[in-house]
Amino acid sequence: MKLLILTQKVDKDDPILGFFHYWLKEFAKHCSQVIVICLYKGDYDLPDNVRVLSLGKESGVSRIKYIFRFYKYIWQYRKEYENVFVHMNQVYVILGAWFWKIMHKKIGLWYTHKNINNSLKLAEKLTDIIFSASDSSFRLQSKKLKVMGHGIDTEKFSPKDKQVEDNDVFNILTVGRISPIKKYEQLIEALVIIKQRKINKKIFVNIVGGPVMTADENYFEQIKTMAREKGLSDIVSFVGPVSNDQVVKYFRGANLLVHMCQEGGLDKVSLEAMACGTLVLSNNDAVKNDVLSDYKDYLGYEKDDIMGLADKIIFLINKDKKERRLLGKKLRELVANNHEIGILVEKILKEYK
Repeated sequence: MKLLILTQKVDKDDPILGFFHYWLKEFAKHCSQVIVICLYKGDYDLPDNVRVLSLGKESGVSRIKYIFRFYKYIWQYRKEYENVFVHMNQVYVILGAWFWKIMHKKIGLWYTHKNINNSLKLAEKLTDIIFSASDSSFRLQSKKLKVMGHGIDTEKFSPKDKQVEDNDVFNILTVGRISPIKKYEQLIEALVIIKQRKINKKIFVNIVGGPVMTADENYFEQIKTMAREKGLSDIVSFVGPVSNDQVVKYFRGANLLVHMCQEGGLDKVSLEAMACGTLVLSNNDAVKNDVLSDYKDYLGYEKDDIMGLADKIIFLINKDKKERRLLGKKLRELVANNHEIGILVEKILKEYK
C-alpha cells in the first residue's frame, strides 16, 4: 500500500509528539511508500520509503502558505499514495476531503480526545473511517468508529534487564505537559498526607514535563512554589521535558507512575509505563475501565479524591515487592497483547482494504 499520512509534527526529540516517529517507522514496514505531510519538521531518522514534507511552521511561514503547500503536496504527489491517514488534526480532513474523494482516495482519521466540536462533527461526515484507541477516546456517536487500541513500541518500552530494587526507596513518576488539567497540585497534597503518615520508606518523585502553552507557565511556577512551601523540596524533583527516547529510563527507574488527569481518552504515557513493567495509578476513566478493569480496585482512584490517591500510593508502597513485580509483568503483557504498535498498524491498514 502507498499511504499519505498527515500529522502535526515529525520530530523524534519532541517530548510530546516524538512517539509518532516510531509510528512512522512501523507504517514504513507495512507500506511500499509513505508520504508524510506535517506542520512542523524537526529531527528524524526514517526509512528510505518515507518522504517527509513540511508545511513550514519551523520556518515561521504564514498560515496562508500552510494551506498553499498543503494543496500543492496533495496534488503533486497524488499518484504516489492510494489512501490517507490523518493523525489527530481533523482540519486536514475538512481541507482535503473534496479532492481525495474525487481522486478515490480512502480517508481515515485517528482521533483520541474528549473534545467534540463543530470541526470534528464535519470531519466525521467527510472521512471514511475513524480510528480511536478506546471507546472512551472518541465521544461522538459514529458508525464509522473502529476501536483499535493504542500503538506502543514494546521493544523500546521494556523493563530494565536486572530487576534490582532498593527496599528502602519508592520512586514515583509523572510524565506529561504541565497544565492545570493535569492536576499536579493533587499529587502535592497527597504527598503531604503520605509524609505525615511517616511510612518506612524514602519517597522520591520525578515530575517529567514542562509547560507547552504560555498560559501554563504561571501554573508551573505555582506548582513549584507549592511543593517548596509544603516542605517537599527534598523529595520532589522537577525534571523538565525530555524526549520520547529519554523518557524510557524514567519509566524503568520508577516503581509507580501516577496519572492525575481524569479527562481525556486513553493515555499513551500510562501504556508506555506499563510496557516497562511499571505500575500505574490513575483516575482516568479510559485507563481504569478500558485497560485496568481487572486491577482498578488498587490501581484506580476517584476524581479529585486526594485522600484516596494518598491511600492508594501508601497501599502500593507497602505491597510486597514480589507482588508488585508480578503485577508489573501482567501489565506489560496486557500492553503487548492489546496495544503493540505492530498490531495497531496492521489493524489500521486492514481497514483500508
